[in-house]
Amino acid sequence: MPNQNRPVTEEDYERVRELHALRMGRNEIAREIGRAQRTVSVIAQELGLVFDTTMTEDATRARVAQLAEKRAILADALTDDALKLTEQVWAPALIYNFGGKDNTYEYREVDEPPAIDKKALMTAAGIAVEKSLKLVPPTDDAGADDARSMLGQLMRGLKSAYEEAGGEEAEGESP
Repeated sequence: MPNQNRPVTEEDYERVRELHALRMGRNEIAREIGRAQRTVSVIAQELGLVFDTTMTEDATRARVAQLAEKRAILADALTDDALKLTEQVWAPALIYNFGGKDNTYEYREVDEPPAIDKKALMTAAGIAVEKSLKLVPPTDDAGADDARSMLGQLMRGLKSAYEEAGGEEAEGESP
């Protein structure tokens, strides 16, 4: 544990300078000289020394990418959960009741869950979809633009084929 109470000496400054020249990182220097990381940072700043942060930056980028992948996996699982929940809305269900003064258990199968259970299923599905969209928001509507472009090309093609075939428009219709 670094000694927090002893004053910083010229020897500390010299050791930080030497170890920095050996390309040691701040944390490693702090361990070596028995000082807090903050103390080493202050000494280095006063000496005009800068620590190489390339490894830290690379590690940060890698971690950010890992987290993005995990969010995508979780969003996919939440979407699957939402699908399963909405399927249950129209599936046969078992309704039950237990308790009472005789502590009985009664149940029966029904064609689909009661309305209150449907509401709970849809609420849970909605929450799953909402959370999945927050984890991985949809991109812009580029897909919609592509679809509009494809439909426009299809309409032009149909109109051209219609005109080539010499077709006449029925009243109130357009090609």
